[in-house]
Amino acid sequence: MRCNTLAAIAALSLVSASAVLAADKKYDPGASDTEIKIGQTMPYSGPASAYGTQGRAEAAYWKMINSKGGINGRKITFLSMDDGYSPPKTVEQTRKLVEQEEILADIGSLGTPTNSSIQKYLNSKKIPHLLISTGASKWNDAKEFPWTTPFYPPYAQEAKIYGKYIAKELPNAKIGVIYQNDDFGKDYLKGFKEGLGEKAGLIVKELSYEVTDPTIDSQIVNLKAAGADVLMTITTPKFGAQAIRKVADLGWKPTHFIVSVASSIGGVLEPAGLEASTGLMTALATKVVGDPAWDSDPGVQDYLAFMKQWYPEGNPIDGSNQIGYLSAQFTAIILKNCGDVLTRENLLKQATNLTKISLPLLLPGITVSVSPTNYSTFDTFKLAKFDGHTWKFFGENISTASR
Repeated sequence: MRCNTLAAIAALSLVSASAVLAADKKYDPGASDTEIKIGQTMPYSGPASAYGTQGRAEAAYWKMINSKGGINGRKITFLSMDDGYSPPKTVEQTRKLVEQEEILADIGSLGTPTNSSIQKYLNSKKIPHLLISTGASKWNDAKEFPWTTPFYPPYAQEAKIYGKYIAKELPNAKIGVIYQNDDFGKDYLKGFKEGLGEKAGLIVKELSYEVTDPTIDSQIVNLKAAGADVLMTITTPKFGAQAIRKVADLGWKPTHFIVSVASSIGGVLEPAGLEASTGLMTALATKVVGDPAWDSDPGVQDYLAFMKQWYPEGNPIDGSNQIGYLSAQFTAIILKNCGDVLTRENLLKQATNLTKISLPLLLPGITVSVSPTNYSTFDTFKLAKFDGHTWKFFGENISTASR
């Protein structure tokens, strides 16, 4: 009788222990004991297709992670859908991801106009809309859109650096500006003027273009004709390459600044021509892959090894691949921090409670922090000039905002 009682107690203890373990695990749609399903939209086609390689780099990263057992024992199912950089298509694909595929979260979707088209939808459904690949200032809005967080450095903060540099170093400049006519371009333009401050009158002409335009050649011709000797190019990669080529074709020699999102050596400068790109200036937060100065850096070495094994068809010096790698690394940290509580609420909590996270491809001294009231990931940059082969940094790290 006593043995039966002991056996019953032991069995009850096992059941209770199992119940406790089960209680410790919490899942929302898209998560289970074996899987974490995340999705995104990416322009694999259309006018911003140069960015598509970023999604492919992320897919390769998750293949690598899965080969090592996944995150906390769960494999990552990564669904990256083509939206052609078209907001209506973004809406269609996102609805499919949420309502048919039942993803846990939308992570790393690219583009300002595209993410704008799905922000209200995802927030109304309380679907985490995390680490979106756009630096428009509107994404840092924890009060109105708590489920949306950015990964990309803030455009306006970056642009202030160019404005401040020109105001100080080129006080008699005649500035021409070309910018994309949407939130992306307008944010950069606003920050640039703020950086110029009382020197904003140095702008002699500013012209915009639509993302659907075939070229921006006429705008570059008009900016030269306006007498500009400084050119501020605020474009995505395709149009950045066009601007560089056209400036060279015209024999124009302005002091040429180009925003970081169009500064990729492999994705923009090589297609435009390295000689034509010589002398360009930008501001960066990441190490320059391909520059011998970073060849012995462990973070760069790990990245190059990853590209060689998992994405050999990708160009390692294409900045979009580096952003994809960084974004996936950061996502992995957030997912790991969720432990066995893979609910959307906990995922958001983990994504917005991060302090001074060091990512291997970021420049020394630059870390990532996100708080429940400040979603801006990082705001420190360093100026660089292209020497015909690589970006060469000069000056000190520049922080444009305080936390």
